[in-house]
Amino acid sequence: MMTRHYKVAGHTFAVSGSDELFEQMGNYEPFRCEGGEPLFTLTECSGVVPEYTEEFRQEEDGTHIICGRTASGNDVIEFKGRKKSLGCLICSKDYCEGRLIMTNGISEMVLNSALMIMFTLATAGKGTLLFHAAVVSQEGKGYLFLGTSGTGKSTHAQLWLKHIEGTELVNDDNPVVRDGVVYGSPWSGKTPCYRNVSVPIGGIVMLSQAPYNKIRRLKGIEAYVAVVESVGSKVWDNRIAESQHQTENTLVSTIPMWHLECLPDEEAARLCHDTIKR
Repeated sequence: MMTRHYKVAGHTFAVSGSDELFEQMGNYEPFRCEGGEPLFTLTECSGVVPEYTEEFRQEEDGTHIICGRTASGNDVIEFKGRKKSLGCLICSKDYCEGRLIMTNGISEMVLNSALMIMFTLATAGKGTLLFHAAVVSQEGKGYLFLGTSGTGKSTHAQLWLKHIEGTELVNDDNPVVRDGVVYGSPWSGKTPCYRNVSVPIGGIVMLSQAPYNKIRRLKGIEAYVAVVESVGSKVWDNRIAESQHQTENTLVSTIPMWHLECLPDEEAARLCHDTIKR
């Protein structure tokens, strides 16, 4: 077993496991670092899924993620595909240590999901949010495109890349936001993009499909709801959830936000760019 360290959005974490596990972690290589005190450590372990009381579950891309607690109070997150257990993550009560048990062989999906959950839990009180968003940079600023699955976040980002000079893709699906800065991450969507880069946030845009192109400023509760619905893994620990909500409130009060109703065309990209860059 070996241990490697990674740094994402200024947070260092460690992973301990087999050679086979690290063979599935090519997307983490841009984030490798020499060491340092880890915020959390994830360790690959053998064993079986412990008994736990289910608290809630959610489905993502055909995988059921079941969250619960053991009798001793440790959080358990089990991953199931087609009713078969793929593995589980067992967290220490302070979320500084996680044990990852693979019950059906090494799974890249389970590994990435476990690390995203651990990252979310461990950084929730440190002004950090993991988003579901596509992000581009242009002239030294980062722009996040939010929306429900299938809304066209990646499509709109690609329109910027094609039609707005100087645009670069920061992350396609899971960027990290911390203290007004957006960071690339080891997690991405349909377009692999694992860049260890960061830029100050210039604006956040909620997208929705429409037979026309129209943009307006979002404020107050509308802006807050857009952010909350776009934050990645939800937390069920009340203390951590409160810290996360405080971070979301700070973001909404300091970063300008818009709602873009749009077609998947060049006009939409230019309207968005020209409006939020004023």
